[in-house]
Amino acid sequence: MASNNHYYSGNQHNDPSSYNAPSSQQPYQYGNYSSTDQHLGGHQTPYDAGASGIHAQHPKPTGPSPFDSVFDDNYATNSTNSLPQRGGYPDTTYYGQGGSGTRLNDDIPLQDRQGKTGDMNDHIYDAPETGTAGESRKKKKKGVRVGELGMLGSGKKGIPWVCYVFSLVQIGVFIGSLIKNGILTGSPIMIKPQINPMIGPSTGVLINMGARYVPCMHNVKEIQGSKIPVQFLCPNATKDSQICPLSDVCGFGGVPNPTFNNANQSPQPNQWFRFIVPMFMHAGLIHIGFNLLLQLTLAKEMEQAIGSIRFFLVYISAGIFGFVMGGNFAAPGIASTGASGSLFGIIALTLLDLLYSWSERRNPVKDLMFIILDIVISFVLGLLPGLDNFSHIGGFLMGLALGVCILHSPNALRRKIGGSDNTSYSAVSPSGDGTAPGFLKSPIGFFKGRKPLWWAWWLVRAGFLIAVIVVFIVLLNNFYNGSHTCSWCKYLSCLPVSNWCDIGTIQDRSS
Repeated sequence: MASNNHYYSGNQHNDPSSYNAPSSQQPYQYGNYSSTDQHLGGHQTPYDAGASGIHAQHPKPTGPSPFDSVFDDNYATNSTNSLPQRGGYPDTTYYGQGGSGTRLNDDIPLQDRQGKTGDMNDHIYDAPETGTAGESRKKKKKGVRVGELGMLGSGKKGIPWVCYVFSLVQIGVFIGSLIKNGILTGSPIMIKPQINPMIGPSTGVLINMGARYVPCMHNVKEIQGSKIPVQFLCPNATKDSQICPLSDVCGFGGVPNPTFNNANQSPQPNQWFRFIVPMFMHAGLIHIGFNLLLQLTLAKEMEQAIGSIRFFLVYISAGIFGFVMGGNFAAPGIASTGASGSLFGIIALTLLDLLYSWSERRNPVKDLMFIILDIVISFVLGLLPGLDNFSHIGGFLMGLALGVCILHSPNALRRKIGGSDNTSYSAVSPSGDGTAPGFLKSPIGFFKGRKPLWWAWWLVRAGFLIAVIVVFIVLLNNFYNGSHTCSWCKYLSCLPVSNWCDIGTIQDRSS
């Protein structure tokens, strides 16, 4: 969950999860048996069934041997130089070409038979597979089950360094925020002036430690242009009356305090790193618990499949893009934290994995329904107060775009252009006998001999890459210039009930 915390002057709001952490101001997963005495020469010493007694050393069997089965080849004969009777051991000496055994009179010769592939077939019976059983064995499909990665090369298991390192950093930062909240307010979790439903530090502490908070990043018309000074709660506030300058609220050396009544104030706040730092911050135990659960399961498996470099690119890019999107369309008084945008980018890769390996799936439609259900539930939850749905949406879109760019081709397409089932994410050799040389090692060899279909797919990849870069630049430029606004976009992150869509807004007092 990405976390949004409302922080600006006004009425108090308590926002629950992905998370808009609560602000104190609005500024704001057997029986015994006896066998006959069997000899290797094909003879057995029988017991005297007709005598009044039985030889002590050869007792009569009391039951079938547990080693006998209906699949054993047992033969009965009265010849002393032949195969043993039922219950004995059959002669398994090989008498084919090159055999060294001595053939007896009644032995059945075994012929050399070649299988279809030219390998030796040592089965006694070589009946063709016919009927329903044979057909079912041929048609039986070993597909990829739900929850498994189906992309070529996904069976490789490396150490998911990115997931492990990022998880440790996130846990460390969260512990640090609890310690800081305890030092400043006397309690490791926010209980005054209101309780943090995520069970974590206050909004002021999160902002002071680097949460995405627009007033610390650029001029806000409703703040710098206001004729009436806008007040901000202090990081150590336990009462609504504890007010501090914006510079103290933002921390990290401070920012220019608003002069008010000047929307184009210069210099303006410019803590751009607030698009990156929030990925490692969380609003509470519930918030970080859900994110780590997803990160150490789904995300870890994805990193092992695609490699740490690709995973790192998607994780960081999706997280940043989500915060940039939220900075453009979310209310300016909302402080947002969490790795939800990054994790939604990984969920997008999971969707691509399903589409790429559709023909290998046992139940692709069912798998697709599960993924869609998960996505819909997550987005619907993002409409609740306190959840930053823009981080979810932005991260998911970036994950899809980058996934097309950096992952290998769909399995069906990959085979057409010469790939093999065991090929990993590296480039496909045009001859289909391995992988082409890496681009850095041989730029010319990397592209030499490629098929037209390969070039077409790479044009699609290039198109996605160009599109996502252009959109990112446009959103970043709009964030700092603020020339374009979207009046209805707020409904992507809230439900129009109980004034939920007004949470985090700052009243315009510039006129």
